[in-house]
Amino acid sequence: MVWDLTEATEYIRLNTLDNEDFLDADDERKIALLNVSKRTLDRKFTGKTIPNEAVYIFAATLGAAFNDTNKLQQQGVAGFSISGISFTFKDWAKRPIEYLIPEEVFDMVGAQRGRTVKWTVL
Repeated sequence: MVWDLTEATEYIRLNTLDNEDFLDADDERKIALLNVSKRTLDRKFTGKTIPNEAVYIFAATLGAAFNDTNKLQQQGVAGFSISGISFTFKDWAKRPIEYLIPEEVFDMVGAQRGRTVKWTVL
């Protein structure tokens, strides 16, 4: 898919709070974040129409979740120090990327998070 990076960047700048990692990324990284966001949402919400705004919001979330510091945590680093600044990560269990989808995206897509009531036969 071809993305309008100007539109995506402007939407993320004006509609998300944790957006620095996306805004500071180069164009190639932004495209990768948008592609992974779209692919993940398509897989999670099969058969539903995914608005671009939902893709943008999730892409900003992915940018923060997979920034340089957090990638170290996901790779198993417990802590590190650089020039007197120390980072220590909490114990972390790797979860699927779908766990990062914000509630706002569920609302935009018109889906419920988690369990739903279903009919059963006793």
